[in-house]
Amino acid sequence: MSRLLTKTRDACMFLRTTTSLTGIRILQTPRTQFTLRRMSTHPSLTVVSTTDAPGAIGPYSQAIKVADLLFVSGCIPMDPKTGQIVEGIEKQTAQALKNLTAVVEAGGSEIGKVVKTTVFLKDMNDFVTVNGIYAAAFGSHKPARSAVEVARLPKDVLVEVECIASLK
Repeated sequence: MSRLLTKTRDACMFLRTTTSLTGIRILQTPRTQFTLRRMSTHPSLTVVSTTDAPGAIGPYSQAIKVADLLFVSGCIPMDPKTGQIVEGIEKQTAQALKNLTAVVEAGGSEIGKVVKTTVFLKDMNDFVTVNGIYAAAFGSHKPARSAVEVARLPKDVLVEVECIASLK
């Protein structure tokens, strides 16, 4: 058994974990009990991966295909060949979009079939600069988009872009 401390807004509670006879981890609190099972990717989903974009830096996939849609994880401005983050908002935006394009194409779609993007910015003052580079990357295609300022992004980058694309 082990004890984990989980901080909540108003109080702290101790969680106790045990392993059942079947090998399934069980989280117990004074009021509830949760069962955590080892999961695998459902056969209806296809994992997309390409070396033309940086690999996932956590427990996620570069993209997942389901039915006629491709869900692309947030792409950061890391050069896939060197593993280095490029410098400056202009270069970071261009690299993030280049990485996004590589994953979209590896998933069997294309930039012209992107339905929705979300742009995460460290500083909304960079919006105009990012918007110009984004517009050039998408050309006359204008997918639905959200742009939000966030406190911090992975690897302390300035921009990250994710999307949903059609496979039809």
